Amino acid sequence: MTQFSDLNLDPQVLRALVEAGYETPTPIQADAIPPALEGRDVLGIAQTGTGKTAAFVLPMISRLSRGRARARMPRSLVLCPTRELAAQVAENFDAYTKYLKLSKALLIGGVSFKEQEVLIDRGVDVLIATPGRLLDHFERGKLLLTGVQVMVVDEADRMLDMGFIPDIERIFSLTPFTRQTLFFSATMAPEIERITNTFLQAPARVEVARAATAAENIEQGVVAFAPASRERAAADKRALLRALIDREGAACSNAIVFCNRKSDVDIVAKSLRRHGYDAEPIHGDLEQSQRMRTLDGFREGKVRFLIASDVAARGLDIPEVTHVFQFDVPTHSEDYVHRIGRTGRAGRSGKALMIAGPRDDKLVDAIEKLVQKPIPRVEAPQAEARPERRPRRDDAEAKPARRPRTETPRKAEAAPAPAEAAHPARKPEPAPAPRQDRQPERRPEPKQDRAPRRDRGRHDDAVVGMGDDAPAFIRLSFAERRAG
Repeated sequence: MTQFSDLNLDPQVLRALVEAGYETPTPIQADAIPPALEGRDVLGIAQTGTGKTAAFVLPMISRLSRGRARARMPRSLVLCPTRELAAQVAENFDAYTKYLKLSKALLIGGVSFKEQEVLIDRGVDVLIATPGRLLDHFERGKLLLTGVQVMVVDEADRMLDMGFIPDIERIFSLTPFTRQTLFFSATMAPEIERITNTFLQAPARVEVARAATAAENIEQGVVAFAPASRERAAADKRALLRALIDREGAACSNAIVFCNRKSDVDIVAKSLRRHGYDAEPIHGDLEQSQRMRTLDGFREGKVRFLIASDVAARGLDIPEVTHVFQFDVPTHSEDYVHRIGRTGRAGRSGKALMIAGPRDDKLVDAIEKLVQKPIPRVEAPQAEARPERRPRRDDAEAKPARRPRTETPRKAEAAPAPAEAAHPARKPEPAPAPRQDRQPERRPEPKQDRAPRRDRGRHDDAVVGMGDDAPAFIRLSFAERRAG
């Protein structure tokens, strides 16, 4: 059996590996490290959880152990699709370079530009970055890539398939043609492989397992979900998730729950917390500091359930994850392999359950076609019954029952008229049947007598409206005024 000591690694790297407890390399490490140490391009394909990160970090730092970095000109570059994966690669770098004087810089979003610029100005041997932040530093004039000797693309299919192709092509154009390029991924579709051929020169293809296969130590299952109604579908699905967790019992010491949408990540996390489960969300819209705190808490066992989008599906190495629950069936079948690969790592056993509704049949068929085997169907547990609405106190007495309009008496029928009360012997006339469209009869108003028309040319002598205060000439009669 091959040992790390047989791979011609730097002695200081071997010393760090021994202290970390690693003696025997995984198949991908045993096959990829020798050609990488020779300076050849490598295309590595292997299952998740098989140690691909160490397969490129170990030969890279062994080659960089001799030499010195210059300011703003890193000697090597590692590109990662997510911030979490980049931070994890940086942790591996720190562990394996314990006895080497190599410097690194981590360029990811959510961190101050100034802090990163200080590290770049000092000169770094290894630059670990996401494409967006790397290009931001380059456009600011703070970074040169002409000194890159080794370039690594981690999770290559994701980088090239999810909109990073223009950024990747631009970054490759900024690096020297003589660089060494290493591509590593768990899946490699034929169309993606054709793209990699433009970046790699006569690569050593290392495929220790068929692409898009899951480890045999992961127990897989599909749980059918049929909502009773569209209005209750989301709530019933969350109840089914809780029932699955409860059925696993103590065996589910910690788990990752994957959702397709970021909004569902928050909703599922709040729902689990409301029902007494220790759960925290993680997705791309959260602050980087909060995402790192959540991941650290999950690694340390302070958080039992990590509710995540596919930001946590790629490359995260958390060895002791016992279960993976897929709240949603992934729209891309390759993501299924990456999701379930978060459990059953480093030879441990794991369990992965996926909830599938009636509309998910095509997606499940695509996944089974990719992994080339059927996924066992698992009987759904009895979800908790939906609580009935408790009636409010004195609900029946709070509002009296409303009587039909036909039973409501009119005012004329409710009380007798005064004339009818004065003459009880008089037989009242029957009231006409009420009609909704009948208009009340309009009685003609009596004509008022018009004031007598005064004779034209007649004038009264009386002065009206001014009383004793009227001037003297006004108090004269009309005859006096004409005579005067």
